Amino acid sequence: MGDFASRKSSNSKLPPEVNRILYVRNLPFQITAEELYTIFGKYGAVYQIRLGDKHKDTKGTAFVVYEDIYDAKAAVDHLSGFNVGGRYLVVLYYQPAKFQRRAEAEEKQKELDELRRRVAANKAKLAKSAAK
Repeated sequence: MGDFASRKSSNSKLPPEVNRILYVRNLPFQITAEELYTIFGKYGAVYQIRLGDKHKDTKGTAFVVYEDIYDAKAAVDHLSGFNVGGRYLVVLYYQPAKFQRRAEAEEKQKELDELRRRVAANKAKLAKSAAK
């Protein structure tokens, strides 16, 4: 919003986590992409919005991609804590490294759970064979 030169001079040093991609949590489950365009479009040109899947753990989340980094910063500054449908939005900058670490941790937990299941099954077999 406004011209680029004036925004750049007023915000010449942006924090390193600032980027064009925002991660939005705590959305009402019934919200539509059109409603998100209306809310987030007030702060600049929105390139893309991706809503989380309604049947998975991404329900109530979205990614909002702005065309300009300063518009994304304005949206985070103004919409964090904004009440939509009785829920307060959590608007964060997307940090791929953090998401990657979370995905890796979940994968390792699944592997660990599978190994525990196998060990329990082997213990049960051994206990049966020892009892005979």
